[in-house]
Amino acid sequence: MPGQRGQKATSGQEVRWRNATLWGLTQVGSGRIFNHMVKYNPLDATFAALSDPTRRAILECLSQENVPAAGLMVTSLAKPFDMSLPAISKHLKVLDKAGLLVRKRDGRIHRCSLDATPMWEAARWISEYRNYWENQLGSLAGFLEKFSTREEE
Repeated sequence: MPGQRGQKATSGQEVRWRNATLWGLTQVGSGRIFNHMVKYNPLDATFAALSDPTRRAILECLSQENVPAAGLMVTSLAKPFDMSLPAISKHLKVLDKAGLLVRKRDGRIHRCSLDATPMWEAARWISEYRNYWENQLGSLAGFLEKFSTREEE
């Protein structure tokens, strides 16, 4: 028992982590805490990948019509950017995890091509909410019209 002679008291954080682990809510290891109660949505990864201007520019390069069917080499993708090859590689890894990129390896040569499927899903999600907000704004416009005519009377 903590506080007794010869025993070390545990910190509040250690107790919370131990209790959370006992209940199976989180997994503590290697300095990271994972909450298994949270359901991760692929749209999260898509929007996170698209949030960076460098990654959007990479996708724009890959979407050009003159890109070969086999894809572009990582070195040719890195040319327009003022950053190191490892930095570009990290951006490509984020795009790959989001499913926006297909990486093929042929020996030491890495080729990348675009997979627009996750962007279609994001566009579908945005269009659903666009319809919702257009309806809400239409209702607001109707209310404001009624309100302004009542004030005029």
